[in-house]
Amino acid sequence: MKPEVDQILSISAGQLLATAVPLLPNNYAQGSTSVLAFMMFFCAQEYERGAEIRACENSEMRELFGELSANVTDRELKEKITTAALSADSSLLISALDKSNADLRKLLIALQVHFEERGDAEARACEKRIWKVLKASAERRFLKPPGA
Repeated sequence: MKPEVDQILSISAGQLLATAVPLLPNNYAQGSTSVLAFMMFFCAQEYERGAEIRACENSEMRELFGELSANVTDRELKEKITTAALSADSSLLISALDKSNADLRKLLIALQVHFEERGDAEARACEKRIWKVLKASAERRFLKPPGA
């Protein structure tokens, strides 16, 4: 499609801010329209990078599960994360990636709780590895204001 969705959203948001917002009374309508325009800018960013972010996060969590599985002492949890480590995304649709991401995050939380409850030096090292993955995820999902 030419132009792409992200371009259409960005151009439309810019037009709203440049032409429509100044004509509105300085009240709720102006504020609401400005917020809508900024949401359009953020949606444009998400359109461009959304699948990549989710696929990368899913891959990193699976890799982490593979790395940390040897350190898991709970048999049931170890089996779940080993299975998850060997899994793959079935589709690049955002909805499918989000479903996988949510399932993997639930396992990640269980894994983090497991290591926190153990509390030994090995477990703390595993927790640090989990936090590294979570930090990278947060940085990837950071939305930048238009023009930044």
